[in-house]
Amino acid sequence: MSEVRRLGDERHRSREAALQMLYAWEVGGLDEGEVASAYWPEHGAALELSARHRAFANRLARGTMADLAAIDPLIEQAAEHWRFSRLALVDRLILRLAVFELRHEADTPAAVVIDEALELARTFSGDEAVRFVNGVLDAIRKTLTET
Repeated sequence: MSEVRRLGDERHRSREAALQMLYAWEVGGLDEGEVASAYWPEHGAALELSARHRAFANRLARGTMADLAAIDPLIEQAAEHWRFSRLALVDRLILRLAVFELRHEADTPAAVVIDEALELARTFSGDEAVRFVNGVLDAIRKTLTET
């Protein structure tokens, strides 16, 4: 397997880990500081992530949790005809994670962030979610590039 492909796979698994940490935070009621320390002992070995990619997952999860005041209004605005509170939890978390990355991970192209979010939606949600996530993130991408 090429080095680029392997690194891309690790980054994808990092995003999966970040999503799962966000889910544990939302459902389990863990605070931001507890999420990573509770997640890695149970799930870390199966993911086979380097320390660098674990740090990336932690940065995504913590950053998303800390930036909700800016992230959620962007999603609400872009998700026309959908009440934010009525979005499926997993879809909402995928959107939050991707919006954080669009806003704060400038080294990752927007197209890659959106593609990764679509893969997460395919894995953890369903076909309708993929279309919805794509539409919302594309609208947010346009909003962010205009400002």
